[in-house]
Amino acid sequence: MPNDTSYDVRTEMLEALISKVGTERFPSSTTLDIIESLLAPEDVPVYAEVLLEHVRTENFPSVSMMRRIQRLA
Repeated sequence: MPNDTSYDVRTEMLEALISKVGTERFPSSTTLDIIESLLAPEDVPVYAEVLLEHVRTENFPSVSMMRRIQRLA
């Protein structure tokens, strides 16, 4: 772990969780809730794109996933 004073735990946690969600077919609602609690306005486009990719690739996308995206709009 870096000892740099510019180390931002929120950003590191957010990036780790968004990356994890991007690789999971069915990300947990708990993980998504934590991500959403950590989001800053500048993080929304990256997160939204990860969720949209899930919607694009599923034949029957999760309604809860689509509602999450809708709340980000």
